[in-house]
Amino acid sequence: MNKYKAIIEILKEMYPDATCELNHNTPYELLVATILSAQSTDKRVNIVTKDLFKVADTPEKMVNLGEEKLKEYIRTIGFFNTKSKNLISMSRDLIQKYNSKVPKTMEELTSLAGVGRKTANVVMSNCFKVPAIAVDTHVFRLAHRLGFSKEEDVYKVELDLQKKIAKKDWTLAHHMLIFHGRYTCKAKNPLCEKCNLKEYCLYYKDILKKKS
Repeated sequence: MNKYKAIIEILKEMYPDATCELNHNTPYELLVATILSAQSTDKRVNIVTKDLFKVADTPEKMVNLGEEKLKEYIRTIGFFNTKSKNLISMSRDLIQKYNSKVPKTMEELTSLAGVGRKTANVVMSNCFKVPAIAVDTHVFRLAHRLGFSKEEDVYKVELDLQKKIAKKDWTLAHHMLIFHGRYTCKAKNPLCEKCNLKEYCLYYKDILKKKS
């Protein structure tokens, strides 16, 4: 078993129930929540969307809510001014171009305001069962620490992960890497001694070198 497959198998044992932690009932709700999650935490987004989705859980309702009222709901989220503008524009495009339905392809999704590859991959994999690895800050960090990639460009990191992880595991790997990044392999003060992946970790090996 090669190193990368071994890492994925260990992660499966550690996080058998890893899944998307953004609360949603529809593809549209997940699209909105994922746009809001940039530079924020899923926990904070879930607090905000609990009230927001009571009044705006469809593109039509979001457009009718309007930018100023939307800001009141998402004010505690980072970059709420830009996000409110993007959410209204994105919702309007869904109504006008896609019959109010969230599209299923990367090209169509990334044509929407506020939607990049990461957001598109999250929606495609969770709502439409398209194998995908969304590279957020946790996935990016772990890809480097565990040696999946040396690239600094997010898209190139995504491609490296795709090459080294079986396609059937892409979506699960995304969730497991996020869980591991949140709860063990933190950006600051990672819990290396408790980590089951330390024998494969370049970051941990570097720490040991510095100590010796």
